[in-house]
Amino acid sequence: MKQTPHAADNPLLVPAEAYVDYAAVRPEHIQPAITALIADTRTAIETATNHAEAPNWENLIEAIDDPSERLHRAWSIAGHLNAVVNTPELRAAYNDCLPLMSEFSTWVGLHQGLFQRYRILAGSPLYATLSPTRQRIIDLALRDFRLSGVELQGEARETYARNADLQAQVAQKFSENVMDATDGWSLLITDETRLRGLPESVVAQARQLAQSTSEDGWKLSLHMPCYLPVMQHAQDRELRQTVYRAYGTRASDQGDVAFDNSESIESLLALRAEEASLLGYADFAALRLETRMADSADQVLSFLRELAAKARPSAQHDLDELRRFAAQHLGLNSLEPRDVAYASERLREQRYAYSDEELRPYFTESQVLKGLFEVIHTLFGVRLQACDAPAWHADARIYQVLDAQGQQLGRLGIDLYARPGKQGGAWVDSERSRRRHGESLHCPLAWLTCNFSAPHDGGEAQLTHDEVITLFHESGHAMHTLLSRVDEPGAAAFSAVEWDAIELPSQFMENFCWEWGVLKSLTRHADTGESLPRALYDKLTAARNFQSGLQTLRQVEFSLFDMLIHTQNHGLSISAVLDTLDLVRQEVALLTPPAWHRFPHAFSHLFAGGYGAGYYSYKWAEVLSADAFAAFEEQAQDQDDGTRNVFDPETCQRYLDEVIAVGGSRPAADSFRAFRGRDPALDALLRHSGLTEA
Repeated sequence: MKQTPHAADNPLLVPAEAYVDYAAVRPEHIQPAITALIADTRTAIETATNHAEAPNWENLIEAIDDPSERLHRAWSIAGHLNAVVNTPELRAAYNDCLPLMSEFSTWVGLHQGLFQRYRILAGSPLYATLSPTRQRIIDLALRDFRLSGVELQGEARETYARNADLQAQVAQKFSENVMDATDGWSLLITDETRLRGLPESVVAQARQLAQSTSEDGWKLSLHMPCYLPVMQHAQDRELRQTVYRAYGTRASDQGDVAFDNSESIESLLALRAEEASLLGYADFAALRLETRMADSADQVLSFLRELAAKARPSAQHDLDELRRFAAQHLGLNSLEPRDVAYASERLREQRYAYSDEELRPYFTESQVLKGLFEVIHTLFGVRLQACDAPAWHADARIYQVLDAQGQQLGRLGIDLYARPGKQGGAWVDSERSRRRHGESLHCPLAWLTCNFSAPHDGGEAQLTHDEVITLFHESGHAMHTLLSRVDEPGAAAFSAVEWDAIELPSQFMENFCWEWGVLKSLTRHADTGESLPRALYDKLTAARNFQSGLQTLRQVEFSLFDMLIHTQNHGLSISAVLDTLDLVRQEVALLTPPAWHRFPHAFSHLFAGGYGAGYYSYKWAEVLSADAFAAFEEQAQDQDDGTRNVFDPETCQRYLDEVIAVGGSRPAADSFRAFRGRDPALDALLRHSGLTEA
């Protein structure tokens, strides 16, 4: 008989309070660890379920939390590695465990005995003596049991279990197809004149990529640090068309059909509709909204359409202006999708007399991180200090988060650069939530991932202002988990905050990237060492809402599409999915891609990232975050150097106490009201977006 692996042999099996040595984790460690930890957690659940005494916090929740923490931590590590250092061996190991985890999760959700123990505890006199946080954890657990099909019987129960397993597998395949289609495409350029207009840094990276495969020339890719500059700056219109088409047809029938996600989309929509029906909901959106701030799909649709109506006049003005400019100055009498980013960048350069590439040398990576850490310190009273801890890749660095007394509150890992085998986009993973266990405290661990251009030619990385905003955004997510004072993992931010409020802390942080005092601290020119000149800052802020109407409509388009395909009581064919997208564009969009464009096929947020029937959350939470930042603006003090100090100490403390530190220990609406003293209003978002008069 094969023996259960031990921590001495497997870095994923360390005690809950210890740190995992990422550098030591190998693909062959994953399945033995997950198998052993699932077995341990199953045993704990059965023991708690069959306990002779009446259920209480210790013999039910606490008894299960111990092994669950280790299992979900190991699985989080496996998922993180699969996303940031993907290899065939790692992918195979992860995929082998995916059905094991899916089956286990479904087993827990359908466990009648465990459900009954929670119900007994919730109905007992003991419940009233528990803290509000513990009461909320029990209430949320009962809700989640019902949403996991615990009340289903017979064939419906079996169907639900099979459905959950299939959804996990199909979503993973969708994600893999997007990654493989992105990594699998490249374009070798041998005529340097075709690269005219591209920033020197992009050309150098393309040269480096070609040399890495012993090819002569410049190799372009579909990773964002290459794709976006090509679309914005390449003077060669046919080059833009080639790259635009490759990006817009990734993982589809119009691209490399080996990675076509058409079937995955159809399967996921059918499975989601079946899941909703099994649980007694009209559609998947209605099911998902059970765990959101929004009350119904109709409320979400009304919110989105109201936002579209407010943005449309500005968007139409933006587009008319862009078309006139393209015709008069660029000779583009017909503005096509491949031209929009290029023409927009030229118009912005003409109007505001600056370009993103002019700003880039000021945003050197070390200075941006230093400035970000200063903002975090001023806002929250904590310091980030580099520590010598093994990470998953040479690019990643680990920092301790220390309070005013120098006590460690948690650890933050930062992995900034795009590379093959790394999932695109930007996100934060939570390896471990804060948990007090007896006399010991397990500090939270969070990993911040981006896809920026790596350094080249011996220099340090230089960021665009948009990338700085992305970094601040993700740091908001990280602080939400790292600065929690909630000692129970069931009420941690990433466990219990409603999905349409989870973006509040992240979008809130973006606002500081527009403050003059903050921007000065973020910048140090790579060559001169000077901070950003005030004149260049003024141009940047003048352009802040450049084409914000069009950008708002684009987000509304994605959100409406998401809600409409998930408010069906049945699955949809891929042609029906594309037809729905066309109808949405006819309703709200002013720019329409070509018929061959396959945006949904790489829309990982919806089909692999947990945002199905929830993409509206970005705009919903932006209302919250803009209104929250308005509280800082109301207390801002003008300084002699022309800056304004938005870091009012009392407001900073109240934001930390009422929004960040409470995690998911109470409903997000209650946290917002505790901070702001009222319900959220749309006004601040419209003002920040330039869609109304200030």
